[in-house]
Amino acid sequence: MNVSSAKDPPAVPRWFRWFGVYTRTIEGLAGVSMAIILAVMIAQVVARYLFSGSLIWAEELCRYLLLWQTFLLLGVAYQRGEFVMLDVLPYMLGPRARLILKCVTAVPILIFLVVIVDQGFDYASRFDRQKIPALDFIWSSLTGNNAGVSVTWVYVSVPVGAALLALHVTADLVVSVLRHRALDDRMPPVTDIEGQL
Repeated sequence: MNVSSAKDPPAVPRWFRWFGVYTRTIEGLAGVSMAIILAVMIAQVVARYLFSGSLIWAEELCRYLLLWQTFLLLGVAYQRGEFVMLDVLPYMLGPRARLILKCVTAVPILIFLVVIVDQGFDYASRFDRQKIPALDFIWSSLTGNNAGVSVTWVYVSVPVGAALLALHVTADLVVSVLRHRALDDRMPPVTDIEGQL
């Protein structure tokens, strides 16, 4: 049995530190995309009300950026506990039962996310020949040629977001199990029935 202070942080593997870098990268991308959305929308308002013109590509570009931003941040929102959930039952249970409940509820979630990833990539590939009009318009205005970027890149945001969410759910389970084991190693044996769950 490992004897350490009760104030020691629960064990988290060293390889798990990259997760923080990944999270900060995703948050940075979200910040940049939000800044682009804000700048494009301000330019759209200025063009419309001051110059009586319009940036016909602005709304489409912002829509696609917002879509990608939403799906990229699914995992980060899960990690922070920002999903809506009913957590009355888990708090009524002891640590071991709470961990078991977390594992049991994660299984159908992970199965659903695997199906979304599999079917999402299949669905996105069906739009390979359809091009994004906004990017074609912007690129042809600048270079005279079409950009040729497929709508697949818009639809692929769904399976990418589902894969990232599955990664977060799996990582949460791993950390929960490791923390539970670390706490079990530190705690003295419990003899009463209340501490068994």
